[in-house]
Amino acid sequence: MIGFHRKNPERYRLFREHGKAAVHLKILQILPELHEGGVERHVLWLSNALAARGNKVFVVSAGGKMVEELRGVDHLRLPVHRKNPATALWAAYRIARIARTRGVHLLHAHSRVPAWIAWWASRLSGIPWIATCHAFYSRNAGILPYRRARMLLCVSEAVRSFFSEIFPEAECRVVYNGLPPTEQVWKPERKEAPRLLFAGRLVPKKGVDTILRALSCLQGVPWSLDIVGDGPSMEPLRLLAAQLGIAERVFFRGFQEEPERWMAECSCFLFPSHQEGMGLVLMRAVQMGIPVLASDIPAVRELASSPDGLLPAGNAETWRIALESFLHSGKARTCFYVERVPSLDSMVDAVEALYTAVVRDGAKNRRLDGRERI
Repeated sequence: MIGFHRKNPERYRLFREHGKAAVHLKILQILPELHEGGVERHVLWLSNALAARGNKVFVVSAGGKMVEELRGVDHLRLPVHRKNPATALWAAYRIARIARTRGVHLLHAHSRVPAWIAWWASRLSGIPWIATCHAFYSRNAGILPYRRARMLLCVSEAVRSFFSEIFPEAECRVVYNGLPPTEQVWKPERKEAPRLLFAGRLVPKKGVDTILRALSCLQGVPWSLDIVGDGPSMEPLRLLAAQLGIAERVFFRGFQEEPERWMAECSCFLFPSHQEGMGLVLMRAVQMGIPVLASDIPAVRELASSPDGLLPAGNAETWRIALESFLHSGKARTCFYVERVPSLDSMVDAVEALYTAVVRDGAKNRRLDGRERI
């Protein structure tokens, strides 16, 4: 491909002059799938917002139910979810060709396999790449590509500290996930038994088994629990609820297009995760002013005014005490800073500025060393 500065001299001039964010970009996002999950929702919102601002956005994934929610965004289906080196190399080659052909300025990876693919595609095309670090990953060879990214965007200070410790030479920036407006208002129904709510992907690290065990120990207190979400732990959790004798009070709602509707009607939101980068659904609950019982983990502490009232992850007895207290009083002890939950627009402003800086620096480097890609 002809160098960026030769193919688009006027655009390059604008990038060179202070990296003006008004310049429209062509961004290619890579994530495993577009099924349910915080990463998927984040990429969906970011991509739609970037496209609405006039940027050209391509999303590469293995598909999923959220593809139809993309607006003004081109979706390209490739097996970027498979943990197979040969498949990943083939996907990287395809992405490199697509990116060169369509004049993409930047590759943006989300998750570990896409990070490998973005790194290889960048090497093949000469197009810079960055990654968003959504979680804490195992310290093994699987995260080596993150060292090669031009920049790491971290969804919390806790995640930034984790990656900075592993890769001290990497440029890590904290960009909190931003939320679009919601029309839903928290108006719990107070005439019936308190309605507790968990919303999220059903996997072991979410800690749903802890709240089931805690609720099974409550005696003589009315409650019901809605579990909104899908995932591999659904059937084991159904079985556990039956074994604990609370199956008739626990309702598995599956994937929901509008989880905020369930949040608006609940009495209390439960966030029992063992580990999180920064939960979108927790941020939405805080934004809506819903009482929250949450695990005492680093990312949650960043939203809380104090760790007082946060609960040890996995400790069913402590959760039982906190749930019993809430069911009697209707109040949660922990207070959260709603000001720490950014809007989608403010997040996109920050991401666009970083995109522009990376593309500008990449163009400058290519100009200095005279590289061209064919």
